[in-house]
Amino acid sequence: MKTMDGTSRRARIAEELGAAESPVSAAAFAKKFEVSRQVIVGDIALLRAGGHAIISTARGYIMQAASTGKYVGTVACKHEPALTRRELETIVAAGGTVDNVIVSHEQYGDLTGQLNISTQADVDHFIAQIEKKNEHLLSELTDGVHLHKITCADRAAFETILERLAEIGVLYSPLD
Repeated sequence: MKTMDGTSRRARIAEELGAAESPVSAAAFAKKFEVSRQVIVGDIALLRAGGHAIISTARGYIMQAASTGKYVGTVACKHEPALTRRELETIVAAGGTVDNVIVSHEQYGDLTGQLNISTQADVDHFIAQIEKKNEHLLSELTDGVHLHKITCADRAAFETILERLAEIGVLYSPLD
């Protein structure tokens, strides 16, 4: 591909993210536009500063839809790391997308990790990456207490997700 100026490249990145059905990595954009990964990271920062709702996930960048017409709810959970797979599988099996994980850290305040997990394949990839890299979950900073923003079809679907999470014993209750 012929080298293009930054403004044109950023316009193409925004266009491609808007049309993408799955995350696109900085490395993929760097290869396509024949620039460094760091240049793409800078482009993404400039696009965000310009008002584009770009979310960074472990698998790459996605463009957040302006208004999906779907229901978005937040759920509080508490569990050991060993139940993470089951928690995520329960949510996606009931039709939810786990948008993020949030923990309230005593020193740093709210810490948010973007997840965008909506399929079994996404769950498998997330768990495999955690295990492969021997990483810790954000919830380990707060003794397993964490929040998830979940997007689903409607309020009834969200209620079903809550019921199923309660059944597997991961919903947080201050009485725990």
